[in-house]
Amino acid sequence: MIDINCDMGEIEELLMDNTYSNLMDHVTSINIACGGHAGDKEMMQKIVQIAKKKKVKIGAHPSYPDRKNFGRYELKIDPQELSDSIAKQINDLIDIADSENITIDHIKPHGALYNKAAKNKELATLICDTVKKINPDLPIMCLAESPMVSVIEKLGMKAISEAFADRTYEKDGSLRKRNLDGALITDDISAAKQAKQLYFNNKVVAYDGSEVSINSETICVHSDTPNALNIVKAVRQRLRKNN
Repeated sequence: MIDINCDMGEIEELLMDNTYSNLMDHVTSINIACGGHAGDKEMMQKIVQIAKKKKVKIGAHPSYPDRKNFGRYELKIDPQELSDSIAKQINDLIDIADSENITIDHIKPHGALYNKAAKNKELATLICDTVKKINPDLPIMCLAESPMVSVIEKLGMKAISEAFADRTYEKDGSLRKRNLDGALITDDISAAKQAKQLYFNNKVVAYDGSEVSINSETICVHSDTPNALNIVKAVRQRLRKNN
């Protein structure tokens, strides 16, 4: 079955009420916030410990260093400063993982960093070069069918093409901006239906009703999407059988 991933370590309440732990019973990999947009070392360690216990793969989820806006807006920042921030975020998680005797499996940029890099080859290259200096064997998760996939591969690295069960797509294959109507899919049946289309048919129906071809290796459900636990349960069940 295709990998199901989930962003975590961003909201204290979701740790305290066991949402993160419960979600990990239904996903195969997680992306842990590394302090750039949310989270801190204490949160990271707790998430890593739960993931280790539940045998869930972990990845770093670096972002623009912008906690005020949760990393969801493009930040005008010096390229070297951005690279240094991304590297620190990743290395902080690596150090914590090492202390728990596990390794990180991948890197997935967050929010505005993810969405801009999907279209901007210069930013995609900066992210790749930063990760390559840390560990050239670390795969980078990115938007399926985006130019970033080819950037990663041309630099001799592994790309993990990602699609989304709980986000609406535009006709060009990009994600509909969160501030627009219909950007989030909060109904578990609808999200599972989209995941099914992505997995079995390699396509998705965009917001305008057009079909978009998408070949993906992993499907994401965000932990902070309303109804996330029911969504991920429904997605996993639907992907187990084509019905």
